[in-house]
Amino acid sequence: MLRQAWLAIVLVVTAPLYAQSGPQGDTWESIAKLPDFGGLWEVTFGGGPRGGGEPASLTPEYAAKLKEYSQATARGEIEDGPAANCVPNGMPSIMTQPYPIEILFTPGKVTILIEAYAQWRQIFTDGREHPEDPDLTFNGHSIGHWEGDTLLVDTVGFTTDTSLGGGGMRHSDQMHIVERFRLAAPDRLEVQTTIEDPEALTKPFTRTAAYGRHREWTLAEYVCQQNNRNFTTDDGKAGIDLRFEER
Repeated sequence: MLRQAWLAIVLVVTAPLYAQSGPQGDTWESIAKLPDFGGLWEVTFGGGPRGGGEPASLTPEYAAKLKEYSQATARGEIEDGPAANCVPNGMPSIMTQPYPIEILFTPGKVTILIEAYAQWRQIFTDGREHPEDPDLTFNGHSIGHWEGDTLLVDTVGFTTDTSLGGGGMRHSDQMHIVERFRLAAPDRLEVQTTIEDPEALTKPFTRTAAYGRHREWTLAEYVCQQNNRNFTTDDGKAGIDLRFEER
């Protein structure tokens, strides 16, 4: 009780709850005082960046891997990427797919539901640390805290089965991602993503994506095996049809 009274005094004389250090959003009452970016969002194709930013600077080892992949693709040895076999993109690419995401706030956790590949992310805001030896997963292990009106998310523990970017660019299991979520306008969310990987990158690089809020939308069911259909283009080449019904 004394601790709660002391916190109340500090909040009155300094700043709103979300500007304080330590765990935030740990109760429904404190969630109500955080910036409101819950709801459903779609990455923009106009009026803002979609993953734009400086290109990645690869180490010699990973530059050679990318060159080998590009040459194999040019020779026709690699026709389908992992997505053709319904392997999810994983971080960071899963956040800029042309499908909506939904952000949910609950005490001690922010959950991001991602329509593409029926994926989800858990961002723990209860003050916990990363596990010393995290399981390597597509989307990693995320912890977060508030810095003013910005949710800062720190993620580690990635499987190397996913790509760092398009065209076969790879990363190591040492990849580390920091995201900064902030409202630029009531229905515009910006996420700045900084990626570092001591094995794959010579220096960190940063990209920013913008999202528009769709208050009337709901997430649709995404079943990759049903939506991926082989087809043949006019020039006789095989391809993958990623058709989905209009929302």
